[in-house]
Amino acid sequence: MGISTSLGPISHVTVPGGRIRYHDTGSGSPVVFVHGLLVNADLWRKVVPDVAAAGHRCLTPDWPFGSHSEPMPAADLSPTGAADLIAAFLRELDLTDVTLVANDTGGAITQIMLSRDRSRVGRVVFTNCDAYEKFFPQPFTPLPRLSRVPGLLTAILQSLRFRPAQRLPLAYGLVTKQPLPHEIADSYLLPSRNSAAIRADLRRFLRDIHKRHTLAAARTFGEWDLPVLLAWAPEDKVFRLDFAQRLAHDLPDATLRTIEDSLTFISEDQPELLSRLIVEFTRLHATP
Repeated sequence: MGISTSLGPISHVTVPGGRIRYHDTGSGSPVVFVHGLLVNADLWRKVVPDVAAAGHRCLTPDWPFGSHSEPMPAADLSPTGAADLIAAFLRELDLTDVTLVANDTGGAITQIMLSRDRSRVGRVVFTNCDAYEKFFPQPFTPLPRLSRVPGLLTAILQSLRFRPAQRLPLAYGLVTKQPLPHEIADSYLLPSRNSAAIRADLRRFLRDIHKRHTLAAARTFGEWDLPVLLAWAPEDKVFRLDFAQRLAHDLPDATLRTIEDSLTFISEDQPELLSRLIVEFTRLHATP
């Protein structure tokens, strides 16, 4: 739903299956941000201003992963379909030499996208995210199965209207060190709670999540001809440091940098450090 003014003006782009709402600010080489499940562009609200100030055009879409405001009933929201939406977004806006910055579930979708089409991407930043056999990791592994039980997803989402429930492990308790500001939690949770169409999109996205998709993407890692930064929070209990080390080993041109005092959402816990690493990485690997 993207409420943060720091993200810049709101625009829309038509892609196969519907429209994607996105924020667009700054000028220069493009940086496109990919959030994960049950968050939206607001995840990047503390990162975008510094990256834009360093000379980048920052585009932060609300991907249809459950916290978006534009229903996409005709879209293919399987993992490969969601990956193709990223490629379509880049294509429709004619973005080239893109830096992709991905987190959590968005990291898995980005890996799948890059296994299918790397033509418009110049470099990638992965913060703590799904990969390999962790799609989803514990304790989120049962969500695809639970989403198929009639009424259960709605009940789970309604339970999250209570602020203490938002700090439970199955909500945001494992991904941020501090409770989310109320307005940001509402930005993430109100769309699916209030809209049957958004819940239907979320259900379609969840039901096909399976590790076979990320394992298939991982088999292409050796072919990736682009630099990758792994900006990783080693304190994260969901995606541990040895997971990042495995990615660094398998990706041909990967650099691992750690960010302390953070959990999965580094953009929430340590945005200044993440912004600095993104800017340093884009300068180091700038296209001549």
